[in-house]
Amino acid sequence: MPKGSVVQIYILECADSSLYTGITTELTLRISEHETGKGARYSHGRGPFRLVHQELYKNRAEASKREIIIKAMTRTRKLALIQGTPRMRRPDLLLNDAFYPLIE
Repeated sequence: MPKGSVVQIYILECADSSLYTGITTELTLRISEHETGKGARYSHGRGPFRLVHQELYKNRAEASKREIIIKAMTRTRKLALIQGTPRMRRPDLLLNDAFYPLIE
């Protein structure tokens, strides 16, 4: 990953209403890969996809930690994250004005 690249955590809603969480530095390319069957095994045959959530991070280490947390969430908790509640700011980790949900 080139120095200074933004790392993104994203959640896609699949055609079957399931949720897929991933990490990338090139979101548009990665979604294209999912759509063409070149993405993660889980996403094969589950398209089309809709981007429902994304978070931007300064480095891959922090983004990877967050990805693990999101993947461990229940569907209900992920839906709450997507809807934006509950939330609290974590400006030390995020590049944009996104929100970081409370971890129970």
